[in-house]
Amino acid sequence: MKSCSNCHAELPDDARFCASCGSPLPTESPQEEATRLEDKIKRLRAELESVEDAVEIQSYGFYEPRYGLETSAEYAERLKEVREKQKQLIRTKKAIFSPKDWIVDGSLAKGRKMMTEQSQLMLRAFNGDCDATVSRTKFDNVEKLEKRIRKAFESINKLGATKKIAVTEGYLNEKLAELHLVHEHREKLYQEKEEQRAIKEQLREEQVAEKEIEKARRDAEKEEEKHKKALEKAREKLDEATGAQLEKLQVLVQKLETELADAIDRKAKSIARAQLTRSGHVYVLSNVGSFGEGVYKIGMTRRFEPLERVYELGDSSVPFRFDVHAMIYTEDAPQLENMLHKEFDNRRVNMINLRREYFRVTLEEIQAAVAKYHKPVTFVTTHAAEEYRRSVAIHERRDSCVGD
Repeated sequence: MKSCSNCHAELPDDARFCASCGSPLPTESPQEEATRLEDKIKRLRAELESVEDAVEIQSYGFYEPRYGLETSAEYAERLKEVREKQKQLIRTKKAIFSPKDWIVDGSLAKGRKMMTEQSQLMLRAFNGDCDATVSRTKFDNVEKLEKRIRKAFESINKLGATKKIAVTEGYLNEKLAELHLVHEHREKLYQEKEEQRAIKEQLREEQVAEKEIEKARRDAEKEEEKHKKALEKAREKLDEATGAQLEKLQVLVQKLETELADAIDRKAKSIARAQLTRSGHVYVLSNVGSFGEGVYKIGMTRRFEPLERVYELGDSSVPFRFDVHAMIYTEDAPQLENMLHKEFDNRRVNMINLRREYFRVTLEEIQAAVAKYHKPVTFVTTHAAEEYRRSVAIHERRDSCVGD
């Protein structure tokens, strides 16, 4: 790059006039040109290596954010600023450069009119290309779209080269900024939507858990009251009984006392669960038919009946039910779940949406991690996958019949 001595605008090395002010640029000696070209070749080689690395990464759908703003609202605000800056460049005649001294039919006024009309057409064409390109932004094509905008910039400027009309680099940069902001804004909206969905799911799960715990408490209270009344009646009869009837009533009283103690214990446990708001079960599940071998879901539930959560996960959204390998009760289920997720963070199946709790690990590794952060727990190490295996058998039988 070289700069104009008149307006100090940054210009390409091969430029012969300034795209901003129209001033002619000084020529350079053969020795200066050779030195400049050698430096350019070194710089381009370094850039090429960087681009090749970036292309390889992008071929896997990876994008390094340029702005990294926290919320979609911040992206929306930054987009407004960029678009306002584009309008400002157009208003101040800095979006496109055109000579002020062009003469047509001996008239400077006609020349200016022609320059204005040509500039408007070129800028409209460039804006149209940019708008159409930005509207096609997806998670994996932003680099390709940036090349398309740069190509449109070069092609349109070639059309105006004979009259020295050109869309400015400054305006191009604002259009590229808009492209990347729109891309990151859409990605942030998707992330926020997923986070909201997960929060709603968590709230729903908490509400269900609270209802189950409350129901268990009420049921235990009813059982306690029922057994108290039955025990009172049995004791009243016991005071009046004699002989064989006395022995039967003594057995009955002992039985009712045991049942009452159990009911009181269940009530105490349900009250304790309600008070321990972080208590719950951490579960380890697999679904060979849906996700293949070696993939496990590690999650948590505060449900009083944790298997009901497993049944929900195996609804119509997956073709087969889940197998349960461990159901671990702990007074701080979120902490244990979080520790296990961190332990296997680099083994996640979905590296983008961390709310998806699937990991490529072995049961032995999970079991060792549970012992490390909680205590040793016995795991069910077999993968029953009954529905899946029976389905495979039926398919194989049908295939063999067709082959015969």
